Amino acid sequence: MGSRYEHVFAPIKIRGIDFKNRITLAPPSPNTNNQDGTVSRDFVDWMRPFARGGAAILYVGNASIDITESKDEDCQLDLSTDKCILPLSWYAEMAASYNCHASLEINHNGKDTAFETVGHPPYSASSIITATEMTRAKRLGRDPIPSIEMTHEKIAETVEKYAKAAERMKRAGMDIVLVHGGHGNLISQFMSPLYNKRKDEYGGSIENRARFAIEVCDAIRKKCGPNFVIEFRISADEIAPEGMHFDETLKMIEYLQDHIDILHVSAGLHSDFNMAYYRNWCQNYMMPRGFNVHFARDVKKAFPNLLVTTVGSIVSLDMAEEILANGWADFVAMCRPLMADPDMPRKYAQNRPEDRRPCLRCDACARFMPPRVVNCAVNPYLGLFRELPDGVVPKAPVKKKVAVVGGGPAGLYALMALCERGHDVTLYEKSDHLGGNLVPAAHPPFKIDCQDYLKWLLREVSKYPAKILLNTEATKEILEKEKYDAIIIAVGAKPLVPKNVPGIDKPHVHWAPDAEMGKAPVGQKLVIVGGGAVGLEAALDFKQMGKDVVVVEMLDKDAHRMAIHRSSKNAGLELISLMEQNNIPMYFNTRLEEVLDDRIVCKDMSTGENVEFMCDNVLLAIGLEPLTDVVESLRRCTAETEVFIVGDALAVGNIHSATNGGFQAGLHI
Repeated sequence: MGSRYEHVFAPIKIRGIDFKNRITLAPPSPNTNNQDGTVSRDFVDWMRPFARGGAAILYVGNASIDITESKDEDCQLDLSTDKCILPLSWYAEMAASYNCHASLEINHNGKDTAFETVGHPPYSASSIITATEMTRAKRLGRDPIPSIEMTHEKIAETVEKYAKAAERMKRAGMDIVLVHGGHGNLISQFMSPLYNKRKDEYGGSIENRARFAIEVCDAIRKKCGPNFVIEFRISADEIAPEGMHFDETLKMIEYLQDHIDILHVSAGLHSDFNMAYYRNWCQNYMMPRGFNVHFARDVKKAFPNLLVTTVGSIVSLDMAEEILANGWADFVAMCRPLMADPDMPRKYAQNRPEDRRPCLRCDACARFMPPRVVNCAVNPYLGLFRELPDGVVPKAPVKKKVAVVGGGPAGLYALMALCERGHDVTLYEKSDHLGGNLVPAAHPPFKIDCQDYLKWLLREVSKYPAKILLNTEATKEILEKEKYDAIIIAVGAKPLVPKNVPGIDKPHVHWAPDAEMGKAPVGQKLVIVGGGAVGLEAALDFKQMGKDVVVVEMLDKDAHRMAIHRSSKNAGLELISLMEQNNIPMYFNTRLEEVLDDRIVCKDMSTGENVEFMCDNVLLAIGLEPLTDVVESLRRCTAETEVFIVGDALAVGNIHSATNGGFQAGLHI
C-alpha cells in the first residue's frame, strides 16, 4: 500500500519524460566542484543523498554559461566548453541510477560580477551602477564601475551561450534545465524596469523586456529538441520599490508561457541593496513558512494550464501535500529542508513523517564567505560525505565504555554517533531534562523551527540504547570509579556576567532566557543588556507579553548590524527590523555602569555622559562563557588522548558547531 501523500508522490510526464513525484531539490551551491568549473567526484557524492532519498529532480545553483564573464563563487560550475560534459555525466548517471533527474540552474549574473573577478566591467541590459557596486567600490577604495550595456551582437552571443550550456547538459545525459530568470540575474535585468533602461526593442514595454528571456528559451528548445524540459525561474515580485512587481510579472508570464514547460516562482533579489531583498527568496526562522506560496497560487489561478513550481520555506511534505492538493502548484521545491534531511521523501513515502529531521532555517549552510563545503546545523552527515559513504556510520573495531557529560545538542549528537559505532554509552546530565540551551532557545512562541527540532531531537535520542542519567552531575570521582575508556565533555557554557559592575548581583538581575521561561519573576519595565540574537529575541518575546522593553548595546549601530548579521545570518537583520516595527528602543554605544534598585546607569560612549533607564528588572544577554572549571576538573579522568571537549564547553558557538563537533567526536572513538 502506498503512502497517504498521494499528491506529493503522484508521477507526471512532461514531453514524454517521467517524473516519479513532485519533489524538487531547489538549487544549492555545495562548494565541492573543481575550481576550474568542472564537476568533481566529491560533488557527485555530496549530491547522492538527495537522489537516494527520493527527490524527483535535483538542481544545482548558479551554473555559469561563461565563467570568464559571470563568476561569483569559488567552485562555480562552468558550462562554456565541452570539457564540462564528461564530468557532468557522472552526476547525471548517479542520479539516474535512483530514477532521479539530475539538472542545473544555468545562469549569467550580469551586473553582479565584480570587475576584480573577471578583469573587465560586468555586462548587463543597461549601463548602470548598482547599490552593491557602490558598496564594493567604497570597500576597495576605488570609483564605482558601471556595467556595460550589451550590444545586439553581445545579446545574440549570450543567447547562444545559454543554448549551448543546455545542450551540453543534454549531451551529459540530462533531460531538464532550470533557466535562472529571477533574483536580479542577467535575464531578469532585461525583464525588470529597475535595471533595464534601454530604448531599443529590448527595453521599454513588457513585451520588449520579455524578448531576451524568450530568445534564450527558444534557442534552448532549438538546440535540445522537443524531448527536453525547460523550467524557468522568476521573481514574482522583486519587492524593491522600482523593481518588477507582481501585476507586471503576470503580464510578463503571458509572453513567456508558450516558450517554457514549468514556471518556478520565487521572489526578491539576490545581492543588490546590501542584501535587503535576499530574505524574500531565502527566508529566516523569524519569517512565516511557505512565504512565497501565495505567488505560485495566484500564478496558477491566472494560468491554469501552466505547470508551476513553488518554493520558499516549505519545510515538510505535509505542507507540500496541502499545496499540491489545493492546486496551488504542480511541484514543490525545497533546499534547506532537504539538506537537513535528504531522506525526507522516503520517510514520508513510508508514512514516517515524525522521523523527519527538521530544518532550523538558520542559514548555517550558507558557507560562502569564506567558502566552505556546505554542511548543516542539524545534519552532520551532509558535510561528511567522504567519511560516511551512503550515510552509514561504521562500527568501531573495539567496543568501548564511553561517558558523555552533558545533554545539550553536542552531547546528544555524540551519544547518537557513539551508539551507531556500537559503544557502551552513559550520558550524565546535571539537570532534570535534556536539550541544554536548545530548551530556552525554543521557548519563544515565534521559534517554531527550533521547537520542532527540539521535539525531534529528544524523540530521536530516545531510540538509542544509551544509559541516560538525569539529575546526575558527573564528578571526577564518579568518572574515575567507572573506568571509562573514553569521555566526551559537553557541559556547555554559562551566562556571561559583567565584572566590576556595582549592583550586578542584585536579586532583580537575571539571565534573559531564564526570565522568558518563568524561572525568574519580572515586572513591567525591563532593560535588556546586550543586542545579540538572544537579547533581541527576548525583547520581542516580552514585548508580545505586553511588557515595556528597552535594549542597551555597547556596539555602535553599524558595528552591531555587521556583528549580528555575521553571527545570525539573515535572521539578525530580520530581528533588527522587527525591533523597529515593534517600536522597541535600542540604545547603541551604551555601556552598563551600575545597577540600582529601580534603574540602571549607563555610559553613552559617544559623548562620555551617563544616562539612566528606569526598570523593574535587568535582563542580561551579553553572551556565554565556557564552563572551563568543570572541563578542567574532568579532562584527566581517563587517558588524555581519549578525552574530547565539544560544543560550547570548547568554544561558545551555535547549534551548528555543537552538533557537528559532538557528532564527529563520537565518530573518532
